[in-house]
Amino acid sequence: MPRGQAGGRDAKSGETAQKKGALGGRGFLVGMASCCSYLAEQSHRLEATAVTVTVLGGQSLAISTFRKLDGMCWEIRQRYLPAQAHGRFLLKGRGYGSKVDVVVGETDHSTYAILYYQKGQNISVKLYGRTSQVSDAIVDKFKQRVRAVGLSEDVTYYFPPYGFCDSADEFHILDGTYVRDRHVTPPTPALAPLPTCGAVMSSYACGPPRLPA
Repeated sequence: MPRGQAGGRDAKSGETAQKKGALGGRGFLVGMASCCSYLAEQSHRLEATAVTVTVLGGQSLAISTFRKLDGMCWEIRQRYLPAQAHGRFLLKGRGYGSKVDVVVGETDHSTYAILYYQKGQNISVKLYGRTSQVSDAIVDKFKQRVRAVGLSEDVTYYFPPYGFCDSADEFHILDGTYVRDRHVTPPTPALAPLPTCGAVMSSYACGPPRLPA
């Protein structure tokens, strides 16, 4: 193989790793569009939600989501496995049919990221920010992405920009779909990442639209 081709491939690989690395760090869930019935029912009491992303070997992402429930801070841990295409990940839950496709739809790697989550024919869209509040221009980008997959403002929810928590004790950690302490029963569906639709890590939504290519 000519050296020029190898160098180009190495450069592209390095650029991909750099972009995935830019996803790492602390962020905040700003908004979410989904036809999840739980979100509709609990929209008046959504809790501030923070995330910490760590890029692991093989470019998988370790996600820790922090939010309060009944005054207690919970941590939900998940692993996004890299898919073959750039900017795409696979989130595997427990049990049959719990696979969720995750796509980074748009990001500037420093201010915001818009992610799609699809399970079967159901899709949801999330807006994350490096700060708990983002500019109107970024919110407009989010709204455009929401409309593009057939969702509307009626099923778009925005999370409080205050009241975050950033740590949980060992009795309030969910690792995937299991609580680390088997004697603790987590409240559901508010915290269950998969397959139940919750306000934190919901992967369910409505309608037949597909993820963007």
